[in-house]
Amino acid sequence: MGEERWTDEAWRAAAHGWIEQRLTGLGLTRTGEVEQPHVAPWSTVLRVPTDAGAVFFKANDDQLRHEAALVGLLASRVPERVPPLLAVDVDRGWMLMSDAGETLREVVPRERSLDRWYDALDAVARIQLAVEDDVEDLLALGVPDHRLAGVPAGYARLMDEIDAEPRFRRAQGYVEELCAELASYGVPDTVQHDDLHDAQVFVQGDRQLVMDWGDACVSQPFCVLSVALEGVIAWGVDDVEDSVDTTPFRDAYLAPWAERLPGVDLAAAVVPALRLGWAVRAVNGHVPEDGDRTLTRLRMFLDGRV
Repeated sequence: MGEERWTDEAWRAAAHGWIEQRLTGLGLTRTGEVEQPHVAPWSTVLRVPTDAGAVFFKANDDQLRHEAALVGLLASRVPERVPPLLAVDVDRGWMLMSDAGETLREVVPRERSLDRWYDALDAVARIQLAVEDDVEDLLALGVPDHRLAGVPAGYARLMDEIDAEPRFRRAQGYVEELCAELASYGVPDTVQHDDLHDAQVFVQGDRQLVMDWGDACVSQPFCVLSVALEGVIAWGVDDVEDSVDTTPFRDAYLAPWAERLPGVDLAAAVVPALRLGWAVRAVNGHVPEDGDRTLTRLRMFLDGRV
């Protein structure tokens, strides 16, 4: 199904009814018309004005339905970094959330600084560590399983699904080598956001909140750096490729992990993780209706360029 499901009158009526019930239970009153600022094949967002400020409703398709339950778990572990849900319907994958504020994509150009990324990356690492022992629970919630041992098979399936060009198929051995190298460092699989860019991080004062966990998977945690470092931070404030040294940002992310894994050369582990992270992103984020993004991620995997 495509975007039309989210604009279907029957679906909208059901969503609006659920929202009204939840608002009543929260002691809130809607003060204006519900807007729909985001519509995509995989999700939609509704903005609801209330007497206590705007709240946001999100619905996902079946593949991303687990986000509601996952956010609930993360918020219970690290509430200062993942805003708690106002209401949730786990079965339908519906969420009602408070306004989280501005995104880094809005704030960075105004401040002309990437410094807020240091706190955001520290937050991501601490979220991952907070649920390190919850892997089986995460999988039971429906979070996709891209643990290191299964990545080569997942990559092979993707090659068949997209009828990949030969050079991507020939990279099967490279995927296996990267997995073996990364495994040698002993970094445990845990939750991995898998789409950590500047529109997924929200600013509240000096603190950054990590949002939009619909693409999250259980995987090698350091793979989260592929999108964040190579896809965003390296481009700097003015969107110039390789204009920023990402090393300090990498180290900000690794600092909490260094407490967990003393003596491990974590900087060395990031090297294979950066390449493998793009392969995982291609596998986990593949949407048949948007194959160009998959090809972009595969080019980043092999070439480090789009």
